[in-house]
Amino acid sequence: MPDVVSLIRAKRDNARPLTSQEIAWLFAAYANGEVADEQMAALLMAIYFNGLDGAELRVWTGEMIASGQRLDLTDIGKPTVDKHSTGGVGDKVSLILAPLVASCGAAVPQLSGRGLGHTGGTLDKLESIPGWRASLSNDELKAVLKTTGAVIAAAGSGLAPADRRLYALRDVTGTVESIPLIASSIMSKKIAEGTGALVLDVKTGSGAFMRREDQAMELARTMVTLGEEHGVRTRALVTRMDTPLGRNVGNALEVEESIEALSGEGPADLMEVTYALAEHMLALAGIDADPRAAIASGRALDAFNEMIRAQGGDPDARLPKAAHAMEAVPAPATGWLTELDAFAVGVAAWRLGAGRARKEDEVSHTAGVRCLVKPGERVRQGQPILALYADDPARFAPALEALSEQDVIEIGSEPPPLSPLVVQEVGR
Repeated sequence: MPDVVSLIRAKRDNARPLTSQEIAWLFAAYANGEVADEQMAALLMAIYFNGLDGAELRVWTGEMIASGQRLDLTDIGKPTVDKHSTGGVGDKVSLILAPLVASCGAAVPQLSGRGLGHTGGTLDKLESIPGWRASLSNDELKAVLKTTGAVIAAAGSGLAPADRRLYALRDVTGTVESIPLIASSIMSKKIAEGTGALVLDVKTGSGAFMRREDQAMELARTMVTLGEEHGVRTRALVTRMDTPLGRNVGNALEVEESIEALSGEGPADLMEVTYALAEHMLALAGIDADPRAAIASGRALDAFNEMIRAQGGDPDARLPKAAHAMEAVPAPATGWLTELDAFAVGVAAWRLGAGRARKEDEVSHTAGVRCLVKPGERVRQGQPILALYADDPARFAPALEALSEQDVIEIGSEPPPLSPLVVQEVGR
């Protein structure tokens, strides 16, 4: 019979891999209280420093999946495919992508999360729409999926419950930034939701969780391997997140921009990432369709409206607006905007009320930042680069402080070179 102290020592000293029997015992013992939180936290710290090899990680993830339900979507009647992003600033791609891919003939069961820190959450954004519900039972989720082809909802408590306990420990013990633990956390929930295929958007750059490209690539490869090992066709795109995606950052602001994108008026950078992900999702689902045609014909916008109505929302309702606005970050010279730091803009939006510091915090639907100028556009000296929005004017000062703590913008005498936002592709 294994004992947890021996497993901690084995990982702490990097003496040997844990066996599949030991990992299975560990999860069962943790679930029934034989392993205490402080012991599991010690093991997580040992894993943070010494990692998990491929075999350990496969079993570890499998035990997280097995700790709860695994949805069965085989009766949906369409190929199922989902997308997951590791998070960025202005990343409203999910709001566009789910109905877009659904309008092309796939079923998109997207279980999403809430924002924390400088990155926004898909559910927070959609809750800006009057009446829209994030919490659905499994039967409701499947009913919406069958009716509209797309659903965006909160993951139920029955999916990978071990992940919630482990994440809570990682959050308070400084062990979040571990590639095997990140990969198992993301993939256990995505595999448990029952999708047949999955495309991952792994962000890299100043506004991303994985700032370095080599780290983003390692995470992408690890998650693709886990997906394939657990029977989910998986690909990953590594995409740049050095500047906000699109122009709007904040909940209702991003919904507004998503509707514009579905109406054929999306910013070029946002649509570049959206179309790349859509093409890979449709390929994995075995569907030969052109996502650009779905936007141009209005089918994608119709699918969005149907999805919102099916979850209690009113797509025709007016989105809420902030009570206060101000312009900020005047250009120090005339020229071309060459850089706009995503992290600083994300922190400013968070301080305006669009994000949360703790999971239990409330967010403002109306707060956020609009990029009046994006890299590659010409500016005049003194021209404001950003517009800030808040319900409480006292929030402007800390947001402005975030925008003055580092070099948020750079102005050049020549336009910056245009680089593709998709850096690498991982998977077949």
